[in-house]
Amino acid sequence: MKHASHQTRPSTVFVLLGVLLTTLASHGQDTADMLPEPVSQPDVPQGRIEGPHEFHSKLFPGTERQYWIYVPSQYDPQHPPGLMIVQDGLRKARHWKLPTVLDKLIHAGDIPIQLGIFVTPGIVPAAHKDAQPRFNRSYEYDGMTDLYARFLIEELLPEVGESYKFSDDPNDRCIAGSSSGAICAFTAAWQRPDAFRRVFSSVGTFVGLRGGNEYQTLVRKTEPKPIRIFMQDGKNDLDIYGGSWWYANQAMLSSLQFAGYDVRNEWGDGGHNDRHAAAAMPTALRWLWRDHPSPISNVAGKPRLTDLLITGEHWELVSSGHQLTDGPAVNDIGDVFFTDVPRSRIHRIDPDGVISIFAVDTEAASGLMFGPDGKLYACESRTGHVVRYTPDGSKEGFLTGINGHDIVVLHDGSGYVTEPDMQRVWHFTTDGKTTVVADEIESPSGLITSPDQTELTVVNSRGRFCLSFRIQPDGSLAARQEYGWLHVNDHLSVAAA
Repeated sequence: MKHASHQTRPSTVFVLLGVLLTTLASHGQDTADMLPEPVSQPDVPQGRIEGPHEFHSKLFPGTERQYWIYVPSQYDPQHPPGLMIVQDGLRKARHWKLPTVLDKLIHAGDIPIQLGIFVTPGIVPAAHKDAQPRFNRSYEYDGMTDLYARFLIEELLPEVGESYKFSDDPNDRCIAGSSSGAICAFTAAWQRPDAFRRVFSSVGTFVGLRGGNEYQTLVRKTEPKPIRIFMQDGKNDLDIYGGSWWYANQAMLSSLQFAGYDVRNEWGDGGHNDRHAAAAMPTALRWLWRDHPSPISNVAGKPRLTDLLITGEHWELVSSGHQLTDGPAVNDIGDVFFTDVPRSRIHRIDPDGVISIFAVDTEAASGLMFGPDGKLYACESRTGHVVRYTPDGSKEGFLTGINGHDIVVLHDGSGYVTEPDMQRVWHFTTDGKTTVVADEIESPSGLITSPDQTELTVVNSRGRFCLSFRIQPDGSLAARQEYGWLHVNDHLSVAAA
């Protein structure tokens, strides 16, 4: 790890912008201002702060950033501790009195031993002394993709791991931030609950800067994830072009409660600053880490049409180590089949959960679907063929000249195939006759019929809508309409229906 040495020199424009943002952030007075602040005590062992260390990201090309490591006095590499990751670096951690709070709470046994990583957002340095740097904070923090979570998981944590041991259990990790750093912390856990499960959000930016306002709906629509959240805000928070922080945080709390998340809030009179968060931090950390090491579990939410799981049941991992899975299909006895596209394999999961390889050398088969003949239909990505597999795994040729992605087979043996590269949908009959029945779809991918097989829905993976068609007696499609509305992420690929 190297010490940072590069200094950037912001232009007058950025200095004025900083003054404006500071003025906005200071608006309002906190009722928590008069609460006692944490102070070091002689009988409490103090951890040490190491850094700054400079980091150059490949996922955010050209950026430089700094990070610091809080090492508790109880650190023992033979017993890897948990993690607390804080956005906006050591400055934010010190505003929250966090090193002192961690010293006290760890010493008291109120929270588990944990390593702190305090990291700043990236900056692309100015080209010369009279030029402006590019500040990456909003792009990295307010974005709605998994990119920042990947930066932590794939780049920063491996570097820290070269010097320090820490737990890889997401139940042992907390991620925290203020303002844009707060929505960043939530997004990292939302996108990757396999890596982060405890979130501290102070004056979170759940407003319309880069789509964060959509969380209020996404949280309600999406099955709850194993995340515990502590939220802090004040009624004098920002109210600007992007929205009202105060009302957005209340709406976010309502959505989290509706969906069944383990969430606690602490509201006050304060503005867009760190005063209330600093006062609340000991309470927040005790609450976030309560009952550790028991795994985080959700609480009772309200019934939703989108609920999938049986009450009291949870998702279970049945298979891992694949490169790109696709095309789940179920036969009439309950066997589940899926593809590993790059490895050209089709796997089978029997009703007892036993995994086996059903077929190899599948020519990168993707979409799968069983037909009424009991055969498994598959779209071969490499050959442009649609083939059929018999129950013993033998392959039969069926259709040619269609570089299909997904397939659906109807009760009479006819069906439909999407062809994204050519922006069209094919209809096929039992005797292998094929006809283009829809075109000029930007990227048709998944498709399915209604239970009565009178309607066909096609997903445009690069758009905001599903397309709905009425299936005609001859297999042609009519009444084309943009029907199902989709949430899309920053890169215009489908995020959630």
